[in-house]
Amino acid sequence: MTLFATPAVSGSEASSISLVRHTLLQTQRLLLRSTRNPVALLETLIIPCLLLFMLDTVIGGQIQKFTGGDALYGSVPMVAIVGALSGAVASGVMLGRERDAGLLARFWVLPVHRASGLVSRILAEGCRILAGTVIVVVVGYLLGFRFQQGVLAALVFLLVPVLFGLAFATIVTAIAVYTAKASLVEGITILCSLLMFFSTGFVPLAAYPQWIQPVVRNQPLSVAVDAMRALALGGQLARPLTLTILWSLGAIVVFAIPAAVGYRRSSRR
Repeated sequence: MTLFATPAVSGSEASSISLVRHTLLQTQRLLLRSTRNPVALLETLIIPCLLLFMLDTVIGGQIQKFTGGDALYGSVPMVAIVGALSGAVASGVMLGRERDAGLLARFWVLPVHRASGLVSRILAEGCRILAGTVIVVVVGYLLGFRFQQGVLAALVFLLVPVLFGLAFATIVTAIAVYTAKASLVEGITILCSLLMFFSTGFVPLAAYPQWIQPVVRNQPLSVAVDAMRALALGGQLARPLTLTILWSLGAIVVFAIPAAVGYRRSSRR
């Protein structure tokens, strides 16, 4: 009788209703865990806000003298994206710890939709990035940042870090599920720092040596910052926004399958 009962249970677990219900439950679990994790809160909310305040205080005036424009229109987008990247690294570390603790394997043997684990992580990451971006914008607003291109442009502004962050989170997930060393995932922070210091959000493009300007201008973080600056302040939008979408979708296409396969293997250990 047990052999005949198993397919019915499996069928209900694989239904679209189960996917939605289980995804929402696991998303809630991940968000609650993030709010209770001091390191995640530090890297996602506190450090980006402190970084924005420091940049505006220390070099904001010098950049304004150099360019004639407010440095916040580069600093706010850059800090919002860096916060998304830092949070993705923290989430990757947490994923590795859950795998090592056997939590992923426990979910695998429970009557839970197989896709809900990975989908819930994507959804929770998107919610976290959006919340962090809103908080950074609020701090920027207190410092003098303003949206000058309308409500629609402001909404797209908030969505750019979400798309960029989800693409980066896909890369981090693919690394986290294949390596047993959290230090390798945390090492991605070095890459984040390089992207930040060599981006048009940190200092204007003209401030960099001429030989490295093409790299700075076209690297992923710079094009995302330029797109967000245009959405907030005005200027050329088509090129940086197109490149941002291409960079993000390219990373998702390349790393999504390895991340899904690795997550499945980690869950079955």
